[in-house]
Amino acid sequence: MDYTELLAGEFSLRPQQVRAAVELLDAGNTIPFIARYRKEATGSLDDQVLRELAERLEYLRNLDKRRDEIRKSLSDQGVLTEELEGQLAAARTLSELEDLYRPFRPKRRTRATIAKERGLEPLALWLMIQNPHGDPLAEAEKYVNPEKEVPDAESALAGARDILAETASDDAAIRKTLREMLLREAVLVTKAAKEEDSVYSMYYDFREPVRSMAAHRILAVNRGEREEFLKVSLEVPQEKAMDEVRRAYVRGSSASSAQVQLACDDAWERLIFPSLEREIRNELTDRANVSAIRVFSQNLHQLLMQPPIKGKVTLGVDPGFRTGCKLAVIDENGKVLDTGVGYFTLPGNDAGKATAARLIKGFVQKYGITAIAIGNGTASRESEQFIVSLLPDLPGVAYMIVSEAGASVYSASKLAAEEFPDFDVTQRSAVSIARRMQDPLAELVKIDPKAIGVGQYQHDLKQNELTEALDGVVEQCVNQVGVEVSTASAELLSHVAGIGPALAKNIVAYREENGIATRQALKKVPKLGPRAFEQCAGFLRVADSKNPLDATAVHPESYDAAKALLEKLGYDLKELKRGGLPEIPLKAKAYGEEKLAQEIGTGLPTLRDMISELQKPGRDPRDELPKPVLRTDVLDIKDLTPGMELTGTVRNVIDFGAFVDIGVHQDGLVHISRMADKFIRHPAEVVKVGDVVKVWVVSVDEKKKRIALTMVKGKN
Repeated sequence: MDYTELLAGEFSLRPQQVRAAVELLDAGNTIPFIARYRKEATGSLDDQVLRELAERLEYLRNLDKRRDEIRKSLSDQGVLTEELEGQLAAARTLSELEDLYRPFRPKRRTRATIAKERGLEPLALWLMIQNPHGDPLAEAEKYVNPEKEVPDAESALAGARDILAETASDDAAIRKTLREMLLREAVLVTKAAKEEDSVYSMYYDFREPVRSMAAHRILAVNRGEREEFLKVSLEVPQEKAMDEVRRAYVRGSSASSAQVQLACDDAWERLIFPSLEREIRNELTDRANVSAIRVFSQNLHQLLMQPPIKGKVTLGVDPGFRTGCKLAVIDENGKVLDTGVGYFTLPGNDAGKATAARLIKGFVQKYGITAIAIGNGTASRESEQFIVSLLPDLPGVAYMIVSEAGASVYSASKLAAEEFPDFDVTQRSAVSIARRMQDPLAELVKIDPKAIGVGQYQHDLKQNELTEALDGVVEQCVNQVGVEVSTASAELLSHVAGIGPALAKNIVAYREENGIATRQALKKVPKLGPRAFEQCAGFLRVADSKNPLDATAVHPESYDAAKALLEKLGYDLKELKRGGLPEIPLKAKAYGEEKLAQEIGTGLPTLRDMISELQKPGRDPRDELPKPVLRTDVLDIKDLTPGMELTGTVRNVIDFGAFVDIGVHQDGLVHISRMADKFIRHPAEVVKVGDVVKVWVVSVDEKKKRIALTMVKGKN
């Protein structure tokens, strides 16, 4: 089936954009490659739209696959009518398809099937006619048969009603109407299942319409129910719902009609409502899953795209008590210069502190250290206090607490063993912490995105969907920034479009043995064929290549066009080595961009991307964002007082607010109601992970270690 028109309507795109995107995806092109190097074909669709388009396309294709399976099953059963065929063709969701298939789906043994086995289906059909003069009891007497376990007329009528109830329950139109009604009008109600206090206490007597429940509340209720702290149910308009079923089947007011009404009421109470309640709870969970994954993905994107702290020799500190704090000095490029251990966190160890002070001061003087990264884990508070006590004697040195210390240790354990053959895990962690500050993206890609901790209820989400979404974010960020092939780790290379883990290892192995002097040299890497080269080449940089275009995002397929562009604007390719051509956009505009594009054989989007790259080769989009905060002092939660003004860094954005690091080892919460002086639907409208924000203290609970903050002065 051609989904072009449908997708174009859903995404508000031109049909030719959708058609081109689908063709490129089906041809095996990666999303980053399509977004960056096939803009003329897709009308400059970005990564996010392409991913959503690909997901929707997969859903529609799976829907059609299921439609064909159902059609075949109905045809094999000999029940596929023209009307049913038309209904199947018109179904736009999986639930609509399954409702249509429901009456014909092979069933387990039900009360209705048992009644049919007992020969009561003709009685059910007789009742459905609702003859105004018929006597149901008299008619039922004809079906009394003790051998078939129908001892009397009442038993026969009960069995016939079971058949009618199942018929009503399987009615696709009724189910659709009732499903829509419950989604509009049902209220989710939660009660305490235990008397003991818990984190779910706010839900011990809680009710909210399902149509307006926020994702985090849905997930919290689900977890509370799973952990047996909550009882959850749906409160629905019972009479209104039963009237819908009756309206579809009951005609007149005869004795037979009364039997049909009893069957309709039974259908609602015993079959339809329990089934729809499960469906709606599942739908709520799916909705919350989508919302939570979206928030997690946005937070991860912002975290990965945090600006690197470039040009600083850095001391990494992995805090510890008994075994001391492992130290590692790395240069501006992440190369390890020195390591050591400092015993300065245990109280009363004055000799150890003095020795550590001399060691750290010696590192600073010898290597010109200007930044210190301290892992936010065990003993980090004591480590920070000690480092701050040294800063007056270390002019020009500042520090930063690096979050995700556990993740940093994990990533350190994944570093190639041959890189640090004599280092233990804590030494490698000190290196990782320092590198995490210098280049967050390069270090964090070594970690399972789910372990970074910038979302909500991540263990309650659909893990396959979460993994797919977060992997997509990592891929997008890595390719948006670009990768220096001569220094990148295998983990970083594996996220480049068209590469993957196995090929990344081949690149590293080839690089260590032969070096990679140019992009063309990548073609010599084992298993890196023409297709992989096409997908990855534009995202890989070779800074010291003899061809200066190798250090840019200009794709090799466009090198001839780039050279022609330079010639027409009066430049020589060699000039690019001197650090970019700042005047090239003005010259291109004066020449005429459309004329220029036509003469060099490219489209306007490619021309403009090319000009941007030649203006500033190897542009890093992260450089345009606010830099992380480096500190020179230390605060304690005891130092905080209501009304105090502070500067902090947003660490996590969730549905009901944002957690902000204000330098006291306990993030403060800015509730959504305190984020702006106007109504906002979601905190992401105001802040994102990594933002540096001004906040004021609202309240402090030292015992529970809770800090309430506001971003609107005076708003409590």
